Amino acid sequence: MCVHCGNSGREKFYGSFLSLNLLFDSREKEGSFAHLPAPQVSERRDPHPSRMQMPQGNPLLLSYTLQELLARDTVQVELIPEKKGLFLKHVEYEVSSQRFRSSVYRRYNDFVVFHEMLLQKFPYRMVPALPPKRVLGADREFIEARRRALRRFINLVARHPPFSEDVALRLFLSFSGPDVQNKLKESAQCVGDEFMSCKLAPRAKDFLPADIQTQFAVSRELIRNIYNSFHKLRDRAERIASRAIDNAADLLIFGKELSALGSDTTPLPSWATLHSSTWGSLKQALKGLSVEFALLADKAAQQGKQEENDVVEKLNLFLDLLQSYKDLCERHEKGVLHKHQRALHKYSLMKRQMMSATVQSREPDSVEQLESRIVEQENAIQTMELRGYFSLYCLHQEMQLVHVYLPLTSHILGAFVNSQIQGHKEMSKVWNDLKPKLNCLFAGPSGSPTPPRLPQDGVSPR
Repeated sequence: MCVHCGNSGREKFYGSFLSLNLLFDSREKEGSFAHLPAPQVSERRDPHPSRMQMPQGNPLLLSYTLQELLARDTVQVELIPEKKGLFLKHVEYEVSSQRFRSSVYRRYNDFVVFHEMLLQKFPYRMVPALPPKRVLGADREFIEARRRALRRFINLVARHPPFSEDVALRLFLSFSGPDVQNKLKESAQCVGDEFMSCKLAPRAKDFLPADIQTQFAVSRELIRNIYNSFHKLRDRAERIASRAIDNAADLLIFGKELSALGSDTTPLPSWATLHSSTWGSLKQALKGLSVEFALLADKAAQQGKQEENDVVEKLNLFLDLLQSYKDLCERHEKGVLHKHQRALHKYSLMKRQMMSATVQSREPDSVEQLESRIVEQENAIQTMELRGYFSLYCLHQEMQLVHVYLPLTSHILGAFVNSQIQGHKEMSKVWNDLKPKLNCLFAGPSGSPTPPRLPQDGVSPR
């Protein structure tokens, strides 16, 4: 492009991309995303043939169902009891994939490197966040919470369409060699990010709807509202499950105290000997009740654990997905658009230098060097514009994936209702079986059950 005759084209270019900035708050445009791994620029390669085929129709639209995504793979992450390491102990996990029929051992740092590779290769996709690494020790509760979070992370990744076909996922789930981290890094060398390898990237703008900016703004607000509501639902579900487990502990202690009361061997005082036979039969009955209360405690604990696994954990999975979309929006704003603005500012400074050099009649060599730099900057800006449209293209598809996961809500509610029905049904049976055993506690002089009548207001009659 000739610098001297490219002003009109450049002004047209400015106008075409300026509309993207209207979508975002001016307060958020100043942030940076320095911690995001910079995509490697290289020649385009086809990392997987099936990904590079040109889709039929409009490739922007996805046609997946929730069952299709869930069927892609189910990955288990289990804690290995033994800790390895000569001086510094660490936690290791067994990661098992149904799809690859594999079982490998991974450390937390392996997950970290895998996560970095995903961000490097797919900066415009929803990459779920990893749980934090605890520096000073880790209790059982923290280790279990992190194991669950790692399981949610790897399952979301394994079921994500672009991720599931990438070589990095296959390596992470199936490579059993001694150094998976270097293997992952080697697989990312000279490949570039998705923009470099996707044949549709230069044409992403052609597939975007005319109101993509409005759609994106509305979608982002929708996700924010859904996230806030599901966050409250998760908190309440955690409390419900926790109460069931606490109820189990209380029932167990209640039964043990009844058993302790029935096992008491303290002799009766002389003035109470008239009722010694009554107290003896009461103690014998109380001692046997601990079995039923232990069973009640077990049923309550089972209900709490089931709700933790089938309700709370699924709510956390969906929250992780929603959070990854929110993070992606931040990367779009503070990554692509922010870099584009800086490139435009740098280009403006170069143009001023060019005009100043022309007016001052500097040496031809210096003018040509400056002109060459301006041309390079123009090319960089054009690439950033294409990346901006490809980022919107990916955002549109990722939003569709979020909507594919929305029916998970019915699965969660169904699991919650079934857990409550089953739990109350089983505990009701135990309570009903327990009731006849209480008759001996109220046996009258004739041996027939005569349970005492208590006043309705709870106050003893005068």
